[in-house]
Amino acid sequence: MNYYYLTLLILCTSYALWAGGGPERLGAAIFALSVAATHLIRTANEQRWLDIEAGELIVDAVTFLAFVAIALRANRYWPLWVSAMLGIGMLGHLARGMIPDTFWWAYAVVLTIWSYPIVLLFALGAFLHRRRLSRYGVDRSWVSSSGRSGPAPPAGPTG
Repeated sequence: MNYYYLTLLILCTSYALWAGGGPERLGAAIFALSVAATHLIRTANEQRWLDIEAGELIVDAVTFLAFVAIALRANRYWPLWVSAMLGIGMLGHLARGMIPDTFWWAYAVVLTIWSYPIVLLFALGAFLHRRRLSRYGVDRSWVSSSGRSGPAPPAGPTG
Protein backbone atom coordinates (compact mmCIF):
# COMPACT_ATOMS: atom_id res chain seq x y z
CA MET A 1 0.00 0.00 0.00
CA ASN A 2 1.21 3.46 -0.86
CA TYR A 3 1.37 5.27 2.48
CA TYR A 4 1.58 8.71 0.87
CA TYR A 5 -1.68 8.07 -0.91
CA LEU A 6 -3.26 6.54 2.20
CA THR A 7 -2.33 9.66 4.19
CA LEU A 8 -3.75 11.91 1.48
CA LEU A 9 -6.93 9.81 1.33
CA ILE A 10 -7.44 9.95 5.10
CA LEU A 11 -6.81 13.71 5.27
CA CYS A 12 -9.03 14.62 2.31
CA THR A 13 -11.81 12.22 3.31
CA SER A 14 -11.78 13.48 6.90
CA TYR A 15 -11.91 17.08 5.72
CA ALA A 16 -14.76 16.38 3.27
CA LEU A 17 -16.74 14.52 5.93
CA TRP A 18 -16.21 17.35 8.42
CA ALA A 19 -16.53 20.43 6.21
CA GLY A 20 -18.42 19.28 3.13
CA GLY A 21 -22.05 19.38 2.18
CA GLY A 22 -24.07 16.34 1.17
CA PRO A 23 -22.31 15.66 -2.14
CA GLU A 24 -18.83 15.99 -0.63
CA ARG A 25 -19.65 13.71 2.29
CA LEU A 26 -21.31 11.12 0.10
CA GLY A 27 -18.55 11.25 -2.52
CA ALA A 28 -15.77 10.98 0.06
CA ALA A 29 -17.45 8.02 1.76
CA ILE A 30 -18.09 6.20 -1.53
CA PHE A 31 -14.55 6.73 -2.77
CA ALA A 32 -12.94 5.71 0.55
CA LEU A 33 -15.07 2.55 0.58
CA SER A 34 -14.08 1.80 -3.02
CA VAL A 35 -10.39 2.15 -2.15
CA ALA A 36 -10.85 -0.19 0.81
CA ALA A 37 -12.79 -2.70 -1.31
CA THR A 38 -10.14 -2.57 -4.03
CA HIS A 39 -7.41 -3.19 -1.49
CA LEU A 40 -9.29 -6.16 -0.03
CA ILE A 41 -9.89 -7.86 -3.38
CA ARG A 42 -6.47 -7.33 -4.90
CA THR A 43 -4.51 -10.44 -5.56
CA ALA A 44 -1.16 -10.75 -3.89
CA ASN A 45 0.53 -12.53 -6.76
CA GLU A 46 3.15 -11.02 -9.01
CA GLN A 47 1.02 -11.54 -12.13
CA ARG A 48 -1.01 -8.44 -11.34
CA TRP A 49 -2.14 -6.28 -14.26
CA LEU A 50 -1.45 -9.00 -16.83
CA ASP A 51 -5.16 -9.73 -17.30
CA ILE A 52 -8.30 -7.76 -16.61
CA GLU A 53 -8.61 -7.20 -12.89
CA ALA A 54 -12.20 -8.48 -12.59
CA GLY A 55 -12.69 -7.52 -8.95
CA GLU A 56 -11.39 -4.02 -9.56
CA LEU A 57 -13.57 -3.75 -12.65
CA ILE A 58 -16.67 -4.43 -10.55
CA VAL A 59 -15.66 -1.97 -7.82
CA ASP A 60 -14.73 0.66 -10.42
CA ALA A 61 -18.04 0.21 -12.27
CA VAL A 62 -20.11 0.60 -9.09
CA THR A 63 -18.05 3.64 -8.04
CA PHE A 64 -18.36 5.19 -11.51
CA LEU A 65 -22.14 4.73 -11.55
CA ALA A 66 -22.44 6.15 -8.03
CA PHE A 67 -20.49 9.28 -9.01
CA VAL A 68 -22.51 9.72 -12.19
CA ALA A 69 -25.64 9.65 -10.01
CA ILE A 70 -24.08 12.22 -7.65
CA ALA A 71 -23.05 14.39 -10.61
CA LEU A 72 -26.59 14.34 -11.99
CA ARG A 73 -28.14 15.44 -8.69
CA ALA A 74 -25.47 17.58 -7.00
CA ASN A 75 -25.39 21.33 -7.30
CA ARG A 76 -21.62 21.09 -7.81
CA TYR A 77 -19.11 20.76 -10.65
CA TRP A 78 -16.48 18.56 -9.01
CA PRO A 79 -18.55 15.32 -9.28
CA LEU A 80 -18.54 15.77 -13.08
CA TRP A 81 -14.76 15.82 -13.07
CA VAL A 82 -14.57 12.79 -10.79
CA SER A 83 -17.03 10.92 -13.00
CA ALA A 84 -14.89 11.72 -16.04
CA MET A 85 -11.74 10.45 -14.33
CA LEU A 86 -13.48 7.26 -13.23
CA GLY A 87 -14.84 6.89 -16.76
CA ILE A 88 -11.29 6.96 -18.11
CA GLY A 89 -10.50 4.10 -15.74
CA MET A 90 -13.49 2.19 -17.08
CA LEU A 91 -12.16 2.75 -20.60
CA GLY A 92 -8.85 1.31 -19.40
CA HIS A 93 -10.63 -1.89 -18.39
CA LEU A 94 -12.41 -1.95 -21.75
CA ALA A 95 -9.15 -1.43 -23.66
CA ARG A 96 -7.43 -4.21 -21.73
CA GLY A 97 -10.33 -6.55 -22.52
CA MET A 98 -10.38 -5.67 -26.20
CA ILE A 99 -6.60 -5.59 -26.69
CA PRO A 100 -5.06 -8.08 -24.25
CA ASP A 101 -1.57 -7.33 -25.57
CA THR A 102 -1.75 -3.80 -24.16
CA PHE A 103 1.37 -3.06 -22.17
CA TRP A 104 0.57 -3.98 -18.54
CA TRP A 105 2.11 -0.80 -17.19
CA ALA A 106 -0.26 1.39 -19.24
CA TYR A 107 -3.22 -0.54 -17.83
CA ALA A 108 -1.93 -0.09 -14.27
CA VAL A 109 -1.34 3.63 -14.73
CA VAL A 110 -4.72 4.38 -16.31
CA LEU A 111 -6.45 2.69 -13.37
CA THR A 112 -4.42 4.27 -10.59
CA ILE A 113 -3.27 7.72 -11.70
CA TRP A 114 -6.69 9.33 -11.20
CA SER A 115 -6.86 8.43 -7.51
CA TYR A 116 -4.79 11.44 -6.48
CA PRO A 117 -6.79 14.18 -8.22
CA ILE A 118 -10.07 12.54 -7.18
CA VAL A 119 -9.37 12.84 -3.46
CA LEU A 120 -8.11 16.39 -3.97
CA LEU A 121 -11.32 17.25 -5.84
CA PHE A 122 -13.69 16.26 -3.05
CA ALA A 123 -11.51 18.13 -0.55
CA LEU A 124 -11.64 21.15 -2.86
CA GLY A 125 -15.40 20.70 -3.10
CA ALA A 126 -15.65 20.80 0.71
CA PHE A 127 -13.49 23.93 0.84
CA LEU A 128 -15.62 25.68 -1.77
CA HIS A 129 -18.79 24.60 0.05
CA ARG A 130 -17.49 26.23 3.25
CA ARG A 131 -16.56 29.37 1.34
CA ARG A 132 -20.04 29.64 -0.20
CA LEU A 133 -21.59 29.16 3.24
CA SER A 134 -19.49 31.96 4.71
CA ARG A 135 -20.23 34.31 1.79
CA TYR A 136 -23.92 33.64 1.23
CA GLY A 137 -25.06 31.88 4.38
CA VAL A 138 -26.51 29.02 2.36
CA ASP A 139 -25.28 26.50 -0.22
CA ARG A 140 -27.79 24.15 -1.82
CA SER A 141 -26.26 20.71 -2.09
CA TRP A 142 -28.71 19.11 -4.48
CA VAL A 143 -30.72 20.31 -7.45
CA SER A 144 -34.35 19.44 -7.79
CA SER A 145 -35.35 17.78 -11.05
CA SER A 146 -38.27 20.12 -11.48
CA GLY A 147 -39.69 23.13 -9.75
CA ARG A 148 -42.82 23.03 -7.69
CA SER A 149 -45.80 22.53 -9.86
CA GLY A 150 -48.75 24.85 -9.66
CA PRO A 151 -52.36 23.79 -9.53
CA ALA A 152 -53.54 21.51 -12.31
CA PRO A 153 -55.28 23.24 -15.21
CA PRO A 154 -59.03 22.78 -15.38
CA ALA A 155 -60.20 19.70 -17.22
CA GLY A 156 -62.18 20.01 -20.42
CA PRO A 157 -62.57 22.87 -22.84
CA THR A 158 -62.17 26.38 -21.56
CA GLY A 159 -64.07 29.17 -23.03
